[in-house]
Amino acid sequence: MAAPRFAHAAGGWLGINGVVHTNPEGCYDSALWPLSVDNHTDAPVIICSGCTCSGDELQTVEPGDHAVSEFGSSVLVLDSNDD
Repeated sequence: MAAPRFAHAAGGWLGINGVVHTNPEGCYDSALWPLSVDNHTDAPVIICSGCTCSGDELQTVEPGDHAVSEFGSSVLVLDSNDD
């Protein structure tokens, strides 16, 4: 299981399965698969295997990138200063 990470608001927008979240923060669940993420924020986001950003960290999506995850269930917005 992944270590907990602190979430903060990010500037810009985050697309999750076609739903746009402006200045996103925290965790976003999705019941659709595959999970599609468009990160147009100033911070990385992490695709997690479980709902409420639990389980394994499957993939990091950097600002300006897009990812599709067959097993992703949620997306966690990170502070751009987190490692």
